[in-house]
Amino acid sequence: MSLEGAARVVSELASRGYNADREAVTLLANATDLDAALDRAVEQAPDDALKVSSEHVHAALDATGAPGSPPTPAGHTGDSTEPDDPASNPSVSTATDRGDTSNGGGGPPVETGGLAAVETSGDVASTGTGQYRDFQAVFRDRYEKLSGHLRSRVNHRPAATIADMSPGSDAALVGLVSDIRSTAGGHWLVELEDTTGVFPCLVMSDREFADDVRELLYDEVVAVEGTLADDGGILFVDDLHVPDIPRTHTPSTADRPVRAALVSDVHVGSQEFRADAWAGFADWLHTEEAADVEYLLVGGDMVEGIGVYPDQDEELDIVDIYDQYERFSEHLKSVPGDMEVVMIPGNHDAVRLAEPQPAFDEELRSIMSAHDAEIAANPATVTVEGVTVLMYHGVSLDEVIAELPDEAASYDRPHEAMYQLLRKRHVAPQYGGRTRLAPEEEDHLVIEEVPDIFHAGHVHKLGYGKYHGVLTVNSACWQSQTAFQESVNLEPDVGYAPIVDLETLDLTVRKFV
Repeated sequence: MSLEGAARVVSELASRGYNADREAVTLLANATDLDAALDRAVEQAPDDALKVSSEHVHAALDATGAPGSPPTPAGHTGDSTEPDDPASNPSVSTATDRGDTSNGGGGPPVETGGLAAVETSGDVASTGTGQYRDFQAVFRDRYEKLSGHLRSRVNHRPAATIADMSPGSDAALVGLVSDIRSTAGGHWLVELEDTTGVFPCLVMSDREFADDVRELLYDEVVAVEGTLADDGGILFVDDLHVPDIPRTHTPSTADRPVRAALVSDVHVGSQEFRADAWAGFADWLHTEEAADVEYLLVGGDMVEGIGVYPDQDEELDIVDIYDQYERFSEHLKSVPGDMEVVMIPGNHDAVRLAEPQPAFDEELRSIMSAHDAEIAANPATVTVEGVTVLMYHGVSLDEVIAELPDEAASYDRPHEAMYQLLRKRHVAPQYGGRTRLAPEEEDHLVIEEVPDIFHAGHVHKLGYGKYHGVLTVNSACWQSQTAFQESVNLEPDVGYAPIVDLETLDLTVRKFV
């Protein structure tokens, strides 16, 4: 199979709104009548498919009798990935007796687990319908936003233009990572896609940045510079760039002594919810020592939810989703009445699973009315006393930790996994993986504005540090170890409250267990 043939297959499928797995590309590139095979493969793919799989291609080739196609390897089952259908899939948590309040989303994955001085980025109004054009729109928007951070660093040329350049020419390309694979010689072949096509780029193993390829994820946007091979069909990479946070970033700070508490993953309704720890936290907030803690930022999973993971009902203390929110509201009332509260949803909350997640609906807002809390989407950018806080629940951290080497991302150091999202300037870069993402006209998950604080949760582990001046905090949880967490050997960090001084961005951590 020639790289030129493979590039044509990927480009043709992309123009029709599809990605494809590697074997599907190989099968199509080797087909005798490529155009007919492409047409038939697209017809074989289900209407809601995001990828053309090898099974679709085999069915297409069998139907057309196209020769020259290698047989399916023994035991191969394909890897078609289907997008979420916001109109048909239930919320992560469902009510037992008050009707459906979901905003759509996918089925549940396994568990991992009006303010005067506050401005938020607002809610997410879903515009996607699941059509191919929605997927094209969200990727095009991602590309346009993130390529803007890279074009000033390289002399970018479109993939189609590079394909026509003379062999041996210097070239630079900005594109989405469409494929990453190692070669027989231990080098890395990275295929980058822009709006004009796909081009293969080779990173030699002796390059000092070769290990950086191991930290790439599918669908993130990067830039490469290098030299075209003698046949012009591949780019030998001399340098690799990611959007990243500028090293020169100087964070904004408040102009008076004031602090904010960053918490997440309360999980009211679970038998393992630590009401005693929350009560200790609330009592401390009433003391003189905490008098300048004026803000409470809650990063999702206020409640345990219903039907989030298998046999969850056996671990519930409260079995009605609305009663869970009623109880959470009571616990929220225990913090000082003059505290200003900002909340975003998480994967256990009663909103759609697919990200970006819209803010809570009016019924849930009316239940959680204590402190006149500001309710925002997930993710949300919140400005508190002039300090910009990116709040993201953190579901994609599971994927980052699973996909990247241990030294780059782990559950024991969740803030370092968050560094990866800052480097990529996207809170959930990989599409079609573990993190459910909704196709919208705009990619709301791009980190356009550099935050001063990045606050996440989800993984139930405490971690914090600074990355290029951005205070990065994963705020642990208020739930003891569940049976599921025990089965995967996850020991949660319980009852911690990171407290940030908004005047200095210094962080202290209080423990209430």
